[in-house]
Amino acid sequence: MAVVSMSDREFSRLKVLLDVQSGGLRVQDAAELTGLSRRQVFRLLKSLREQGAPSLVSRRRGRPSNRRLPPSYRDLAMALVKERYADFGPTLATEKLSELHGFGISRETLRHWMIEDGLWIDRRRRLPSVHQPRNRRECVGELVQIDGSDHAWFEERRPRCTLLAFIDDATSRLMALRFVAAETTFDYFRATRSYLENWGKPIAFYSDKFSVFRVYKRDAVGGDGMTQFGRALHALDIDIICANSPQAKGRIERAFGTLQDRLVKELRLAGIDTIEAANAWLPGFMEDHNRRFAKPPKSDADLHRPLALDDNLAEIFATRDERSVTSNLTVHYDRMMLILEPTPQARRLARKRIMVVNYPDGRFALQYRGSDLPFRVFDKIRTLEQAPIVENKRLGPALALIKERQAALPAHQRRLDPARYTHRNNLEAPSFAAT
Repeated sequence: MAVVSMSDREFSRLKVLLDVQSGGLRVQDAAELTGLSRRQVFRLLKSLREQGAPSLVSRRRGRPSNRRLPPSYRDLAMALVKERYADFGPTLATEKLSELHGFGISRETLRHWMIEDGLWIDRRRRLPSVHQPRNRRECVGELVQIDGSDHAWFEERRPRCTLLAFIDDATSRLMALRFVAAETTFDYFRATRSYLENWGKPIAFYSDKFSVFRVYKRDAVGGDGMTQFGRALHALDIDIICANSPQAKGRIERAFGTLQDRLVKELRLAGIDTIEAANAWLPGFMEDHNRRFAKPPKSDADLHRPLALDDNLAEIFATRDERSVTSNLTVHYDRMMLILEPTPQARRLARKRIMVVNYPDGRFALQYRGSDLPFRVFDKIRTLEQAPIVENKRLGPALALIKERQAALPAHQRRLDPARYTHRNNLEAPSFAAT
């Protein structure tokens, strides 16, 4: 005998109809409890007496829907997904099928198809994530989360790089994106300056405890306990808050999870494989991303403050380090020797501390109490070219480059070249041996 599977609704109807059969319930009351008409209740009672409980099971169960798409339509759509969008999620794959191929498929339909073909895992089968939520801030510009993500953004088309992101906590809106080679202070200087010029000064930035944002050494010698980035924000009256865990700044972490899926594939579809081209392309992507995923703020107030007239961003976003001037009017900085011009003012600065200013564009400046000092650079690194440090896996290309450089040297400078060594007598010299 076949086993009949009944839904909760059908079990409820069965209980009500059994009460009617036993005389404990009137037909009118049964119609109100089940939401059916009296005629339907009588029809179900007749079927229950003649065929039993299985007659209450819907006859449409197990049959294909009349609105079901043709199998050829499904095969063509899944062929495109497997060929081009195999690692896409159902939402993004649905968008691309509609935008690029004209397939009008709902997200849920495509999700079921991808689950059936093993391209997607149902959420119920995934391990649950445990986190305690934090309420959003109420206003735009009140708190901006800032972080960088090192990832293969261009897949195998170029080496890994870092994406710097600024995300508003109140709306999850992408405020700024910038691809950089590495997560450095100067890269954060450039990205933050661009953010301030576009949006103004927020109340605070929310970051992790990366060395760009926080001084790790508790009893650091010298300085004021701030990093170079923290000093720049302090000059602009912007606070910075360092989170104790990645979960605390979950909005930007979840945004990076979305970007590592969507942005990578959008770059692939756009055929972009350079940082410069990607940075020029990012504004359009941000606009589309915010239109889809940004949330409305609780308050319409924008707490961004305009830049003041005395906010000299070029001077603020530069590293500043104190160095001592020697009696020879030289300053040592970053393996370089900066030689002060022997002016009367510079002669009075011997054995005193001055400020070395390093700008993101590579310029240097020596300042004393806000005044620039003329100087010239004596780069000690240029006097000796040290071989690069390479990994064992890359020794082959490194050795090939070394051999190529050595072959370009004059004969008397080549290693193992006979002309490089002195000879005991003229008969051993190459010029005489050749004759």
